[in-house]
Amino acid sequence: MKRANTFEVVPQFDDDEELLRRLLDASAALWNEINYERRENYADPNRDVWEISEYRGRYGGVLGASTVQQIERKNREAWKSFFSLKKKGEANGKPGFWGNSEDGRELRTYIRNTSYSVEWGEYSRLEILVGKDLKDEYGLGHRERLRLEVRGDPNWNEYDKQGRLELFYDEQAQKFRAFQPVTINTSRLAHPLASEEAALDIGANNLVACTTTTGQQYLYEGRDLFDRFRETTREIARLQSLLEEGRYSSHRIRRLYDRRTKRRDHAQDALARDLIERLYAEGVSTVYIGALTDVLDTHWSVETNAKTHNFWAFRAFVNRLACTAEEYGMSVEVRSEAWTSQECPNCGSTEDTTRHRDTLTCPCGFEGHADLTASETFLRRHQNSPSSDRRTRHGVSRQRQTTVTRSMARPVCLKWDDHEWSESPRSVPNEEHTNPQVASVGR
Repeated sequence: MKRANTFEVVPQFDDDEELLRRLLDASAALWNEINYERRENYADPNRDVWEISEYRGRYGGVLGASTVQQIERKNREAWKSFFSLKKKGEANGKPGFWGNSEDGRELRTYIRNTSYSVEWGEYSRLEILVGKDLKDEYGLGHRERLRLEVRGDPNWNEYDKQGRLELFYDEQAQKFRAFQPVTINTSRLAHPLASEEAALDIGANNLVACTTTTGQQYLYEGRDLFDRFRETTREIARLQSLLEEGRYSSHRIRRLYDRRTKRRDHAQDALARDLIERLYAEGVSTVYIGALTDVLDTHWSVETNAKTHNFWAFRAFVNRLACTAEEYGMSVEVRSEAWTSQECPNCGSTEDTTRHRDTLTCPCGFEGHADLTASETFLRRHQNSPSSDRRTRHGVSRQRQTTVTRSMARPVCLKWDDHEWSESPRSVPNEEHTNPQVASVGR
């Protein structure tokens, strides 16, 4: 099982920081040269995009031969990904450059797993290989590596194998950071406490609405996060409109993109961790998550598209959730959630219900929180084997509703404060008007 450690890297002396910056800058220059050559090859039908010049002779003295190889390999992976997405019709553009010498390069490099070491303890440290020319210039011995302090607590300090290290400068925080993939032995992981199930309804006003077969519900609010994301997007568009003809980006625009992405990813990482830990305590072993294609098929709009694709980055979130769940022995399954947000849990209607903001109402007398109701319906549809599915008169496959043995607990509402998800004093009322025979999911 693959996981990752992220931590801050701190040069102890001015010479060490200068050496590190030169190493990262040379890596960016190498990436740009390789990428430019591949772009030129791609534009010429008589040339092969994979055939590039030999760069070790020019960059090996600064980076070391192994790091030159890793930069070449990383660029090759980026182009393979581009061709794969292009084949699917999803490519957004050819691999880009890491800045330029005029506006400032993106300081980043990749170190082979055998060319660095990390030691965790009272004085945690990272040692990386550098080229002979830099060693001679900065007085490092022939077998000596650049030694840097490490700050932060690793998620995994015991692992079977370390992967390629990504080392970069975070301009927003003005700190050096590292990303270390590791391979973990699955025997060290936790196991589910029971065999309960949970279903998630994904949105943007409310990021996640969750219902479990224990009768517990969770609601993660997202309006503030999406508003900030949209505000940054508008500022990016404004700055792009001011660019000179022929220019498509700037240092400030790149920083805004980076800030927007990191802010979203931080909140999503924390949400996945918080939710999975809560579900583990509830004894959940299987988590169902709705496919967003169903949302776009039934409710497409510019705003819905922005929320589900640009803001949510659905595939990345599912991967985050699945990776976190795996640590607790839980599985995540993406299933169809078509019409769950319109279906009345009382009478089963999808045509007569009305949704207004967070409320779903039905002429039969039902009134409840729309997203929580959708997650409850979604769970009821999938909680047993697929063989129990049946076709409704609306053409929607829906599972036979189960007999209630447990009442639904008061929903737990959570808000993001830029650091963690904490329970909000605002509560969501239970659906008191719901038919008690189908109000809750039970066993």
